[in-house]
Amino acid sequence: MESMKRVRKAVFPVAGLGTRFLPATKAVPKEMLTVVDRPVIQYVVDEAREAGIEHFIFVTGRNKAVIEDHFDIQFELYDTLAQRGKDEQLARLQRLQPAPGQTSFTRQQVPMGLGHAVWCARELVGDEPFALLLPDMIMQSEKSCMKSMVELYEETGNNIIAVQECDPAEAHKYGIVGRGEDTHHGFRITEMVEKPKTGTAPSNLYINGRYILQPEIFKILEGQEKGAGNEIQLTDAMLKLEKQQAFYGYHYQGRTFDCGSPEGFVEANVAFALWRSDMKENMAGVIRTLLDEMTPSERRAAVS
Repeated sequence: MESMKRVRKAVFPVAGLGTRFLPATKAVPKEMLTVVDRPVIQYVVDEAREAGIEHFIFVTGRNKAVIEDHFDIQFELYDTLAQRGKDEQLARLQRLQPAPGQTSFTRQQVPMGLGHAVWCARELVGDEPFALLLPDMIMQSEKSCMKSMVELYEETGNNIIAVQECDPAEAHKYGIVGRGEDTHHGFRITEMVEKPKTGTAPSNLYINGRYILQPEIFKILEGQEKGAGNEIQLTDAMLKLEKQQAFYGYHYQGRTFDCGSPEGFVEANVAFALWRSDMKENMAGVIRTLLDEMTPSERRAAVS
């Protein structure tokens, strides 16, 4: 434990095509779609930054250059804001701006699954533990999910996976973990099952897209055979790593929004708008008005 390395780096797999959002994502990466006034990817990077992450590694693909531009300095924009006296807006952008050398970008090139995307970051991560944040999943809580995970890592020195409860009837849709003894503010993971058959799940705790992994995962991924969907699956590699190293679960209690689906994306926009003090009252009124204007048949259809 005395020689345990800090979690300094985070990997963001952003090479997906976003086909569920076409035509919106024909020219705009799905990670750049906005929730209220920030791109989805900004929420995830901010979560990592709050956890003390110092180096942000993006695994990209074609037509994703706008993500790199987003995290770069926009000289013309900054100068215009300064000249117009928009100091608050300028200061906000500067606070979100990574420092020089804090961002790295590498290409996945071929769509071979999450495991392959993680493997593509191996040279940038090196021989260090690293955080992995799936950019489709954004979190809403007073204390970030990844910050709590880093604290659990510092207590255990092992692999950490964040989980949340789901409806047991829906467990077959997710990666599910088995829960062992409690430790610190987490628990020992006894098993991991990707989309278990109905009625066979070891719990209703699903993996919500946040991980802290040891660098030994890269060697496993290098020789990992293709699994479900004819892709290299991260879960398959974690199962092999579990035979060598312990995995702990952090039970996240906040909200998670799957912005990879249109429904989750819209839900996130509503939730984050209602969370803001400058928008809450107005948005609540707009939502009530829209619901009141729905006919009974429309309400029944919306519920079903």
